[in-house]
Amino acid sequence: MRMSRDRRIAVLMITPSIILLAIFVYGFIGQTIATSLSDWGTDPNKPALMPGVLINFVGLKNYQDLFTGLLNARFRGDLVNTVFFTALFLAVCLGLGLLLAIMLDQNTRGEGIFRTVFLFPMALSFVVTATVWRWLFQPNGGFNVLPTMLGLDKLNFGWFTDRTTFISFTWQQMFLFVALLILMAMAYFAVTRWQGRRRTAAVYFLIGLGLLGGVVLTAALGLPASVRNERHGLNVAIIAIVIAAAWQMSGYTMAMYLAGLRGIPEELREAARVDGCTEWQVYRYVVLPLMQPITLSAAIILGHISLKIFDLVFVMGGGSNQQIDMPSVNMYLTTFQGNNFALGSAIAVIMLIMVALIIIPYLITQLRGETQL
Repeated sequence: MRMSRDRRIAVLMITPSIILLAIFVYGFIGQTIATSLSDWGTDPNKPALMPGVLINFVGLKNYQDLFTGLLNARFRGDLVNTVFFTALFLAVCLGLGLLLAIMLDQNTRGEGIFRTVFLFPMALSFVVTATVWRWLFQPNGGFNVLPTMLGLDKLNFGWFTDRTTFISFTWQQMFLFVALLILMAMAYFAVTRWQGRRRTAAVYFLIGLGLLGGVVLTAALGLPASVRNERHGLNVAIIAIVIAAAWQMSGYTMAMYLAGLRGIPEELREAARVDGCTEWQVYRYVVLPLMQPITLSAAIILGHISLKIFDLVFVMGGGSNQQIDMPSVNMYLTTFQGNNFALGSAIAVIMLIMVALIIIPYLITQLRGETQL
């Protein structure tokens, strides 16, 4: 069947975008992956920017060094910081955003003003936000001197410079915990998805999870002693970053939740009240279940932001504060200050994989829902 005139015009219109996308997105991703598999910049006798420098293929050595190398403890600490920051950031943004949306949904007087105030931080860049909150979190100023206005003693909390650590664990224990999570995911997938036409997909997915779990478990048991007992944990300094980031993004989740609340017919709430539900039960059994798609969408977007956050952390910590360090900052310093392009590319690829693990399942779910509609 010949292509219709409208279809040919549509193809011609999107072809330039496809070509540019292939070159400047996927082409550069491919180049980054290729660089991460080389020794570009790792040999001090071969300066990375020297004309005619020889670049050799080394396979997965850079990735192995990041997870097991004695000199890359900073990267492993960055991964732990990212996990805790993402969990706290999501919890605060979703909880505060939902609370603000519920408050505004009560026909509050001056709702337009409050809504504008709550959304205003989104108009700022993370650089501006970080600068303001860095001033507020200064150990010798900001929030710490507020009690002195009431005649009390100055606080001594370190905020983003605090070195206190909670929930301490070793690097090997973290590997074993990841392996346990993979096994739990396998069990959940087998119970919920092992049926009908999905059985084949379930088999391949379980095989992939099993192989991944085996690799993680083998790596945990084969770690060098110096790395195996490496201590990590939740740095209290992360709380300052969470507060600054949540201040800027809570208004966004508030807007999403408020739109969702306004889309719920009032008849549903009235029917629940007639059946004897209290106001708490109306939200618990009627409103919140209907808000699950909003929560999932917000969590995906916020998780994507948290995994690749750079400017907020870099401005607040200056790139040298490892208590709040993130993989993106480490990647920037390793690549563009240390000229270690291979190791920096490996960090970038790991960040890409972390983001993909969140985005791809969400896109598949959304596309599948649209197809069913």
